[in-house]
Amino acid sequence: MSTQEGPQTTLKPGGDPSGAPDGAQPRKQMSKAERRELQEKQRAAKAAAAGNPGASSKPQKLQQTQAQKPPKKDAATQPGASSAPSTSGAGKRIAAKGGKDGDHVENDKTGDVGAQRRHQTQIFAHFAVPKKDGAIGVGIKGEIHPAIVRLGRQFADMKIVGANARCIAMLVAFKTVIQDYITPPNLTLARDLAQYLSPQISYLVSARPMAVSMGNAIRELKYHISVVSIDLPEQDAKDHLCEQIDTYISHRIILADTVIEEYAMPKIQNGAVIMTYARSSVVERVLIAAWSRGKRFSVKVVDSAPLFEGGPFSCCLLRNYD
Repeated sequence: MSTQEGPQTTLKPGGDPSGAPDGAQPRKQMSKAERRELQEKQRAAKAAAAGNPGASSKPQKLQQTQAQKPPKKDAATQPGASSAPSTSGAGKRIAAKGGKDGDHVENDKTGDVGAQRRHQTQIFAHFAVPKKDGAIGVGIKGEIHPAIVRLGRQFADMKIVGANARCIAMLVAFKTVIQDYITPPNLTLARDLAQYLSPQISYLVSARPMAVSMGNAIRELKYHISVVSIDLPEQDAKDHLCEQIDTYISHRIILADTVIEEYAMPKIQNGAVIMTYARSSVVERVLIAAWSRGKRFSVKVVDSAPLFEGGPFSCCLLRNYD
């Protein structure tokens, strides 16, 4: 009776009893960190094969940084360690000392705070303190008309105050600028005059920030300049623009104040208490007109620096009190 012997496996010391070849390593389950590291290596190899060495530098730097990091020490094993958690101030100091990345983070936060503060106080920017002569028109390129220089000095010295008064004074000065303007050769008034007005406007803004009414008037004027016909003679175009300025002043400022006055008076009732801030020409007209028509009410005036206009406003109201 014959017997056939099959392949036999010899178990070596420390070998694999499953019968795997000698050169094969047993497959073990990888942890999440090891799988992530393997994926990074595969991505780096694909990027290098595609000819993009910059993409493979990031995983290599990440591996070097992880290899250079010292092992974390347990706070409980360190002598004199405190069990209290670290404060947020300490975390900020660590981020600031952590190299360029930490510095960028801190700088970005500081810049955001500064931008927020500028945005929050922009609504009060036209409540400015008087400026010195050297602070007006710094860095402005272009010819500044003498009428604009005088007006800018009056704005800076607070000799002309109030949104409507400043807007009317600016438009009157622009009429002088337009009449003295001469179109350069090979240019048209419709294109060059708007550019000529830009440094004039910048000079006035450097003296004191514009009010909302001034910005609206400037946009309206630039529109009329842009639609001037190139076939119209230069002097006729200048006269047309000055007429548009006069129309804007009479309709959009003076007549508008009258409409606001007629609309606001019915809102005031007998026995009402009205609070105002500083001084407004429109509010002053509304209150005086309502009082003259027999309505009886009280007014509380809130005032502040730098001009303290509430005092003269109160005196004006008392002069009309009977």
